[in-house]
Amino acid sequence: MERTETDILIAGGGVAGLSAAAAFGAAGFRVMLVDPAPPVTEATAEGADLRSTAFLQPARAFLTEAGLWPRLAPHATALQVMRIVDAGGAQPVPRIRRDFEARDLGDQPFGWNLPNWLLRREMVARLAELPDVDFRPGTGFAGLVAREEAALVRLSDGTRVAARLLIGADGRESAVRAALGIGARTMRYGQKAVVFCVTHDQPHENVSTEVHRRGGPFTLVPLPDHKGRPCSAVVWMEAGPEVMRLARLPVAEFEAIATERSAGVQGALRLAGPRQVWPIISRIADRMTGPRAALMAEAAHVVPPIGAQGLNMSLADAACLLDLARARPEGLGDQAMLDRYAQRRHPEVMLRVAGIDALNRMSMGGNPALRALRAAGIGALHGATPVRRGLMRLGLGMRAGFTPPLPVPAGGAGCTPPYILRADPQTGAGRPSVHARQSTRSSTAFSRASVPSTS
Repeated sequence: MERTETDILIAGGGVAGLSAAAAFGAAGFRVMLVDPAPPVTEATAEGADLRSTAFLQPARAFLTEAGLWPRLAPHATALQVMRIVDAGGAQPVPRIRRDFEARDLGDQPFGWNLPNWLLRREMVARLAELPDVDFRPGTGFAGLVAREEAALVRLSDGTRVAARLLIGADGRESAVRAALGIGARTMRYGQKAVVFCVTHDQPHENVSTEVHRRGGPFTLVPLPDHKGRPCSAVVWMEAGPEVMRLARLPVAEFEAIATERSAGVQGALRLAGPRQVWPIISRIADRMTGPRAALMAEAAHVVPPIGAQGLNMSLADAACLLDLARARPEGLGDQAMLDRYAQRRHPEVMLRVAGIDALNRMSMGGNPALRALRAAGIGALHGATPVRRGLMRLGLGMRAGFTPPLPVPAGGAGCTPPYILRADPQTGAGRPSVHARQSTRSSTAFSRASVPSTS
C-alpha cells in the first residue's frame, strides 16, 4: 500500500479542480489531483463534453498566473456585448432589447467563451509541464481522518496521503463535504436545461444574448464558426417535463421551436451537435471549511447558469486560497488560514447565490403582469448609466469603481448532466441515457464535468 505526503490534495478533476492544481503547482506547492474519471480531451471522443464555459474578465488574471491563459487565449471567443432581450409579450418577438457593452468599463471584453472538451485538453497539458503536480486520473477520494498537522486521506486505489490542505472540488454531491459532515441547503425550481450548440444565419458579432419569456432564459453564447457558419452555445431553461419533451423531439421540429423561442434574434437555428439535459438548482454549503480542508466550486455552491457566475465564483475560491497560501506558506491548511478563507468567501457566496436565485425566479415568471414588470425593470436599469456600469462591475466580480486592466480574481459553474441526448439515426429524435446519478444530499458520487457557464 502506497503512503505519500503532499502539500495540497485536490479531489475533483473538473475545470475548477484542474485550474486550481495548475495555479498551486505554478506557485511552487506540491499538489496531488485525483478524480475517478479520466478527462475526455477530444471533441470526437465518446463522452466528450461539447458544452462551453465563459470565463469572465477577472478570471483571466488567475488563469494567467496558473500558466493557462497563453494556452487558452488562441481558442477563446471574446464576449463584447451582453444583450438582454425581453420577448414576454403575446407573441415571441423582442419588445425590449438592451445592450450592456464591455467598452463602458474599459478596453477588455466581458469575458471569453471556450468549449469544455478543449479546456480539459489544454489544462491537462499544462499540468504535465509542472513538476510539482501529480495528476492521478482514474483514482478518487475515498475517506478522510483529520489530524492537527495534516489531513490523512484514503484514495480509491488504497493509497494513503498526508496532505497539509485538502481541497474538495468534487462537485455538487461532494464526497469530501460528506466526509467532513458539512450539510448544504438546496433550492429547487422544477427546472431543467437543455444545452446544445447551433449554427445560425446571422453572425453573432461577439454578442452573448439572453432572451426572456417564461420558464427561464434562452441564452446564446458565441463560439468559433462551425463548418463556415456562425455558431453559438445555447442554454435553454424551462420546466422539467417541458425540457424532457423538447429534448426528445425530432431534430427538425426541435430546431423550429428553438428558433421561435429565441425570438429569431440570430435567424434560423440548426443543431450542430447532441443535446444534453441537466437539472437546475441552487445549493450552498453550511460551511466552506473543516479541519485541514476547504470546499470550493460546486462542492461549496451551485447556481443556475445565469450571468456566467458559477465557474467564475469557483475560480474566485481558488484564487482566495492561493493568495492565503502564498501569504503564509508555513501556515498552509492551518485553522487561521481556513478561518480567513471562510470569512472572505462565504458571505460573498451567500449573496451571489441569493441574487442568482432571485434572478432565476424572476425569469421564470409566466404571468403577463410580471413579464411587463420585468421588461420595465430591464429598461430602467439600463437607462441609468451609473447603475448600468455598477451592475456590470458587480456581475464581473469587480469592486465598485475599480476597473484595473487585470482585476483581482473574483466571482463563476459546474454541473453533471444526468442525461446526454443523441440523435436517433432513423428519426432524428433525441434519446436520453443516464450520464450521472442525481441526489438531493451529499453522497459518494463524484462530479467531474463542469456546468456550462454560458448564460
